[in-house]
Amino acid sequence: MTITQAMVLAAGLGTRMRPITETMPKPLVKIAGKPMIDYALDALAEAGVTRAVVNVHHHAEQMEAHLAGYQKLDITISDEREKLMNSGGGLAKGLKLLEPGPLLVMNADLFWIGEKAGEATNLQKLAAFFDPGRMDMALLCVPLENTTGHNGKKDFSLAEDGRLTRYRDGDPNPVVYAGAIAMTSALFDDAPDDAFNLNVYFDRAVAAGRLFGLTLSGHWLTVGTPEAIGEAEAAIARFHEPA
Repeated sequence: MTITQAMVLAAGLGTRMRPITETMPKPLVKIAGKPMIDYALDALAEAGVTRAVVNVHHHAEQMEAHLAGYQKLDITISDEREKLMNSGGGLAKGLKLLEPGPLLVMNADLFWIGEKAGEATNLQKLAAFFDPGRMDMALLCVPLENTTGHNGKKDFSLAEDGRLTRYRDGDPNPVVYAGAIAMTSALFDDAPDDAFNLNVYFDRAVAAGRLFGLTLSGHWLTVGTPEAIGEAEAAIARFHEPA
């Protein structure tokens, strides 16, 4: 399927990125000259998304000013100034600003590089892979060896048919959740109004055999600390070197 709307989770405090985030929100920290959130927004626009909701909390006025100048998407703000809603609660609140139906969900501080020119993008592949008849959610995933900046934690085991289960020591084909989801808004019709973590819905989908994963093409980066900025920029430079 083609998915044209998205939610970008961008309201976190970025505590591990201090002191940088004492004066700016983490999604606006530049990596190789580009704010982190723009990697996510550009990926969505390239995949055919036209409208996105972005939640804001920490240094919200800076986020709003930046997003007002972003031209590739029609962006609506989900304001969490008064109460931070965590990943699940933030998504549930933001969904109320979108049309009912399929959407992509992205984290504002996780991104990837090295997609092959001429092929469908990772998000286009994820949208095509998602089958709401069989799946509650389809997650973009990545093998640990194709990551930079990650803490080494393995999130799921990916079966041959694409089903995901929580990783346990010794499980085959471990993968890391890459911060992108394809889903339908109806999944959250019963969501609480309070703050909660998205893992509640991941675990519910695992229990029902309805959480699926797709391995991304390229290299995935997460930038959680000031020291990780240099690691990410070095990885980007390697991918941009002439073959």
